[in-house]
Amino acid sequence: MTQWKIERLGRHGDGVAVASDGARAFAARTLPGEMIEGDAADGRITAPRIVTPSPDRKRPACPHYASCGGCALMHADDAFVARWKADLVTSALAAHGISAQIAGVATSPERSRRRAVLSGRRTKKGALVGFHGRASDQLVDVHDCLVLRPAINAALPVLRDLVISGASRGAELSLTVTESPAGLDVAVSGGKGLDAALTEKLGQIMRQGDFARLDWDGTPMTRRSPVRQMGAARVTPPPGAFLQATAEGEAALLSVVRKTLDGSRRIVDLFAGCGTFALPLAAHADVHAVEGLSAPLQALDAAWREAPDLHRVTTETRDLSARPLQPDELAGFDAAVIDPPRSGAAAQAAELAASDLKHITWVSCDPVTFARDAATMIAAGWRMGPLYVVDQFRWSAHVETVTSFTRH
Repeated sequence: MTQWKIERLGRHGDGVAVASDGARAFAARTLPGEMIEGDAADGRITAPRIVTPSPDRKRPACPHYASCGGCALMHADDAFVARWKADLVTSALAAHGISAQIAGVATSPERSRRRAVLSGRRTKKGALVGFHGRASDQLVDVHDCLVLRPAINAALPVLRDLVISGASRGAELSLTVTESPAGLDVAVSGGKGLDAALTEKLGQIMRQGDFARLDWDGTPMTRRSPVRQMGAARVTPPPGAFLQATAEGEAALLSVVRKTLDGSRRIVDLFAGCGTFALPLAAHADVHAVEGLSAPLQALDAAWREAPDLHRVTTETRDLSARPLQPDELAGFDAAVIDPPRSGAAAQAAELAASDLKHITWVSCDPVTFARDAATMIAAGWRMGPLYVVDQFRWSAHVETVTSFTRH
């Protein structure tokens, strides 16, 4: 059996193992500096044995951790994970010749995920509901997840009933589960076609689980509106809509957005979603919200119209990857906030860089694409401010950042 030393962690959280002959392989759930033993196949050590553990190692608290792919770093202490996530951001920027100052790392606590996408599958004895194993089609049945909010954990048995009633044998359901003040908001895809019997059964399950809303492959069944607060506005998101994963993470991002755009009077919100930033910013500024999907913008607009004392909010449905706002369209604004998907905003970054905006606040969920877009901004003469790292996806390799850009 070959002995290896873990040199560092790759960007997905696996250890980069180096053998004495220079061979390299990935080893999951290892830490830098550790000595391990194991055989490599196809560049991966599937069953590493820890010979010399790192002082940063701790015993994972979750009974599902050995098989579940939902978490990748539960074997490391919190201080290590915070440093590593900050290093992911600075390393990605350094690859473009950009040095960065990390102003802080905000980590969401245990049991704080209010939104999760679970998978469900019928079995001969019932149903499995949980997450896939890492790089595997195997579905791990989760009974108590240390990441999820207590209300979602408590609903897992009811979600299994949902799968038993609504999944065809061999099919896998996707269940987007979001906690709202009115109850759980559940969007299911991949289920059986709705008929009278299934509709009645799903209604019974909704009451049993105290669901606010259940959307079955595009057909919503609503008991209570799953309203959530965004600034002074009350928003009813469309089923399965993107929302920040934790309340704590959203608050950390919003704090920086507000601080960096303080004093701006006309703001454009790019990739605006349901209004996570647009509606709070409307307390002090006019906001134009741009988003590729119409349903979130309709929810945003309806919430703004019913909210008291907000500045004007306008909306525009537009695919910003294919048709970014041009400098002449940005000329009417003094600031922008942008929160693109993981693929980043290469096309929009080029137009922002060429614009006459005074301030841009950039929220990112991928360090590599953010570094690419930041390089575009800096090459055009923009200065990047301090970087704030936000870890909403505790124990995963996912990391978010928020920073500002101003003209030199």
